Amino acid sequence: MYGDTDTIRKILTELGDTWAIVGLSSNERRAAHGVARVLQRYGKRIVPVHPKAETVHGEQGYPSLDAIPFDVDVVDVFVNSDLSGPVADEAVAKGAKAVWFQLGVIDEAAYDRTRAAGLDMVMDRCPAIEIPRLG
Repeated sequence: MYGDTDTIRKILTELGDTWAIVGLSSNERRAAHGVARVLQRYGKRIVPVHPKAETVHGEQGYPSLDAIPFDVDVVDVFVNSDLSGPVADEAVAKGAKAVWFQLGVIDEAAYDRTRAAGLDMVMDRCPAIEIPRLG
């Protein structure tokens, strides 16, 4: 329901290669750190978004989506579900083409708002799991 195969494929292969990863820090024990590395291996440019604005995997970090001085294609969200809705709204305002909520991140109202704004969206999935499946 939250991520049909066609939408997943479209986001991963057609919508562009610049991924803002909200919640990505230099903490190697966090899931975002490993997922970002996988995305880089598949040719994606990752943009860390975290209050600390740390450089991660060689990419400059920013404290918020609106602080990024260039366009992003996909916003990948690694925050708790109760914080994810505002991030989806910021992604819409930023002009992203898609929003991806990670495993366990679910906000149906945010999903509806984001889709109504014309963006593709996936919830409760992980791109690092999905991208190798594309073949």
